[in-house]
Amino acid sequence: MGPGLPDDSPAPVGFIGLGNMGAPIAKRLLAWPGGLVVCDVRAEATEPFVAEGATAVATGAEVARTARLVSVTVLDDAQVREVVDGPDGILRTAAPGTVIAVHSTISDSTAVELAEVCAAAGVHLVDAPVSGGAQGAESGQLAVMVGGPREVYEACKSAFALWAGMPVHAGEVGAGTRMKLARNLLHFISFTATAEASRLAEAAGLDIAKLGRVVRHTDAITGGAGAVMLRETTAPIAPDDFWHGVFTHVRALGEKDLSLALALGDRLGVDLPLGDIALRDLGAGLGVGPGEIARAAAGARTGGREEHDDDDDEEL
Repeated sequence: MGPGLPDDSPAPVGFIGLGNMGAPIAKRLLAWPGGLVVCDVRAEATEPFVAEGATAVATGAEVARTARLVSVTVLDDAQVREVVDGPDGILRTAAPGTVIAVHSTISDSTAVELAEVCAAAGVHLVDAPVSGGAQGAESGQLAVMVGGPREVYEACKSAFALWAGMPVHAGEVGAGTRMKLARNLLHFISFTATAEASRLAEAAGLDIAKLGRVVRHTDAITGGAGAVMLRETTAPIAPDDFWHGVFTHVRALGEKDLSLALALGDRLGVDLPLGDIALRDLGAGLGVGPGEIARAAAGARTGGREEHDDDDDEEL
């Protein structure tokens, strides 16, 4: 299964899609001792690889004639389907035991459907999206989140390690994509929160670029939002659990600073809707429930009454 181990006469690996992400990943696979087969719709994109000893071909089917691990980094679901199962796709020639690793971010249902199609031919498909951007690809430090059977993940891990600083087995087929989507949900929500914080800083007369330097510096130390992703569940934490004291402390600091930021926004006339949501939901999200500051803020919003559903209103 797969290309084999680096020190045991491995088979070639293949790479389809040599764009901004694919090219730097594939460049590191030039070190694979079994050889590298590359393919891109733009013939000129393959030329630097051929100069370094890779073999260039025109179709996915030609890649799979020799490669036993074929990585795919193309634009979207439709292109992935075409590369895998189209008239000139990988499945036209792939030998049983070949592994197709889809690094494009696609629908998890597409990954599951294609894996079933591949399985009928004795071929394994894993969804293996990446995180870390072009910078991570250039430095060989991407995270790759692999959805598929553990044994298939293990068969590919040596090749992935040439370009990924953090290979992770996410679970069954589709789990890699689901993990990538959860990661990017956090990523882009944080961008939206960044815009809100920048508006507050600008209204306060601060240098936003300097604030950005502070954020990058301190997140590199603390781990940023990932620093609180330490438990295996989002369920409420029992009072006698070790994490209860840890996250109660985090909640207290967070609610204090959020309330101060919201007060500053009120004084400056800056609307901070994400800040309001964060103050309301931080404690529950951490698993310890709202603290005193959040409860007081909720009481102020409801005129001192507890918030409740409309269904609970007394009938008139």
